[in-house]
Amino acid sequence: MSATFTISAFGDEIDQDLEVQLAVLNKLDVGYLDLRGAWGKNVLRMDDDDLANVMDLCDKHAIKIACLGSPIGKSPIMEPLDDELNNLRQIIHVGEVVGCRNVRLFSFYPPDTSTNEHYDAYVDESIARLSKLAEVAESEDFMLLLENEKGIVTDTLSRCKAVVEGVNNPHLRFLWDSANFVQVQEAQVVERGWPMVGDYISFVHIKDAVLRDGHVVPAGEGDGQLPLLLAKLKESGYQGFLTLEPHLKIAGHSTGHSGADGMEIAVKALRKVMADAGCVETLL
Repeated sequence: MSATFTISAFGDEIDQDLEVQLAVLNKLDVGYLDLRGAWGKNVLRMDDDDLANVMDLCDKHAIKIACLGSPIGKSPIMEPLDDELNNLRQIIHVGEVVGCRNVRLFSFYPPDTSTNEHYDAYVDESIARLSKLAEVAESEDFMLLLENEKGIVTDTLSRCKAVVEGVNNPHLRFLWDSANFVQVQEAQVVERGWPMVGDYISFVHIKDAVLRDGHVVPAGEGDGQLPLLLAKLKESGYQGFLTLEPHLKIAGHSTGHSGADGMEIAVKALRKVMADAGCVETLL
């Protein structure tokens, strides 16, 4: 099976105004948007008027939505799950309106995030909670994409493997982010990580970081082994998105900023890594 690679991007890294986001993506020949925020609102908080505006602007700029960048699972693991179940139902409504069935989510904050040395104690609870969310997604034919992230249960390779295997639902798959792994001191992350979670990867965020101090750099310039990751994805017949989340100017915990110039740098860097790995860009 030949691999297909389609570039998307978090438009809110460019600007808070959606039309500005889409105009820059047009200029960069990027045909997909990961919808996380616009006009100062997270996608989870957009009402039907906002969503109608999103669709009008996306149609105007001939851009489709690849994934909904929800914050679901960036919440305390000891709190009742009802709020997140309601958030998932709201995101499913959003997805129905904008024509996107991919939802990014996370694996919850342990009570003490000052160190991750005790996070293994919360793996079973994370599995139980994500299993309930995956059941809702399955009933609505949506796909949940679990991103690795510092400060949450699935921060390390071993816990990502344990949680995804533990949920064991085809409607929850893994969303790989090399930089987030590097920032929790995972070295040789693709060499070590591909045998552990490669079979579960259905989505990829493109961001790179330096192991020494965790600072974010364009694709291929850090320790995230992105050239090797793309080679592995190509070998496996990957069919899907490479979503730019560059964080080149601001690397916040819940969002980031690159500006139009930073996004242009990020797109060029990714296309160079793709070319060097023999990955052909495809428009779905």
